[in-house]
Amino acid sequence: MQTHQGGRHVLESETIEHKLEIRNIEPRDYEDIRNIMDVVYAGMGGSWTREEFTTLLGRFPQGQICIEDNGKVVAAALGLIIDDAKLDDDHSYNEVVSRGKFKQHDPGGDYLYGIDLFVHPDYREMRLGRRLYDARKELCEQLNLKGILVGGRIPGYASYQKEMSAKEYIDKVKNKELVDPVLTFQLANDFHPKKAIYNYIPQDTASASYAVLLEWNNIYYKAKKKKLVWGRKSYVRLGTVQWQMRLFSSLDELLQQVEFFVDAISGYNADLILFPELFNAPLLAQFDQEDPPEAMRSLAEYTDRIREEMVKMALSYNINIVAGSLPEYDGEHLYNVSHLCRRDGTWDTQFKLHITPDEEKYWGLQGGPELKVFDTDVGKIGIQICFDVEFPELARIQADRGMQILLVPFWTDTKNGYLRVRRCAQARAIENECYVAISGSVGNLPKVENMDIQYAQTAIFTPSDFAFPHDAIAAEATPNTEMTLLADLDLDLLKEVRYQGSVRNLQTRRLDLYRITELK
Repeated sequence: MQTHQGGRHVLESETIEHKLEIRNIEPRDYEDIRNIMDVVYAGMGGSWTREEFTTLLGRFPQGQICIEDNGKVVAAALGLIIDDAKLDDDHSYNEVVSRGKFKQHDPGGDYLYGIDLFVHPDYREMRLGRRLYDARKELCEQLNLKGILVGGRIPGYASYQKEMSAKEYIDKVKNKELVDPVLTFQLANDFHPKKAIYNYIPQDTASASYAVLLEWNNIYYKAKKKKLVWGRKSYVRLGTVQWQMRLFSSLDELLQQVEFFVDAISGYNADLILFPELFNAPLLAQFDQEDPPEAMRSLAEYTDRIREEMVKMALSYNINIVAGSLPEYDGEHLYNVSHLCRRDGTWDTQFKLHITPDEEKYWGLQGGPELKVFDTDVGKIGIQICFDVEFPELARIQADRGMQILLVPFWTDTKNGYLRVRRCAQARAIENECYVAISGSVGNLPKVENMDIQYAQTAIFTPSDFAFPHDAIAAEATPNTEMTLLADLDLDLLKEVRYQGSVRNLQTRRLDLYRITELK
């Protein structure tokens, strides 16, 4: 159990005789700390002097943390801030601590360097080391440092020194073929080895004088630069439109309905709006239904005007618009294309890559040439049109390029068709640890061949982990009802799930066995 009292975290164990509190070290704690260090480092020089202890507290009091039990210190973690660029990769422990002068401490540095962590032997089964590491990570995030560095001892290595090199020993510990009292613990706390250092602490015979330089990365680190008025946001407000198919007498009437939704969703200060696939299909009723391919090519003549008007709306309403999809005809080939209309006035396109048998049969649609990831002022987004989301390779390629939000405009006429899109979209969110939004149309178009009925339930999906909704659904619409959805998407949570989540799908891939290779 953890409670908060007067700015201090109080950690209560399950047994009533202990009362553990984590706090910053104070000068009065020296005797307790000296006693622990004399026991823990009996063969390595014991504790620091009072003068060294006082110097450390004077230089960086915030970085010295302890856990006390009923007023007595039983564990501690000590650290400095260092400038990584000034630290030699083959440095020694004495170079870091400056033989007790701690001159390496640099308040303007970029890394927290853990110079010591020790627990009284009587308390080693209470996982106090993990609590101290968690406190260090919290401090690192609060100070906006790039990460934590530690020179980790490998006290199990001396027993294997004649059998293997230090590198081989480290690899075996990393692969859990061997257990090291210190390195195994540090790896379990999300540190990764950078290199082995010889003569780090010459008198550390248990480690054969070796140590491992380990690093923990602060995924919330923000480069210290001038703040921009239009900088990237941690939270993105996404709006989706569940569009009612209805007959329109003209293109202007359809654009009026589009602008209604853009106006409504931008009124909630949304950053991004998604429309469904082929949302302009009602205009097909103006063309010959006996010749569906020619009707779709005629509909494509409206595409440039619709895109131009939606770019204007993106500028006017200060919102990025993913314009569902529209037919595009180049005189030889007919494509299904989604337009990204950015609120800075620029635009881009994503072609539908996989064409269903029905689309090919009725309209003669063809698949497009390229899969993209788009830079926007709210992060990197990907677009997949309907059937494309049923091919997992696409989202994996986009995720490897940094995609954070995948937007899927779709059109389905039956519930089983809809469920294919939905289930695949949910899988893409879990597999690639990203947000996925799907937007479809509802209602019917009795005078339009092959677009007569619609079935949809628009939704926004999340990864599946503790930081997200329990069902991995941020929001979902009422089926077959015209409406909008709004959800705030925390992009920092994506960093957390990718690097500190329960299973870490992207990191855990066996790239030594398989990988997706792009041909273009």
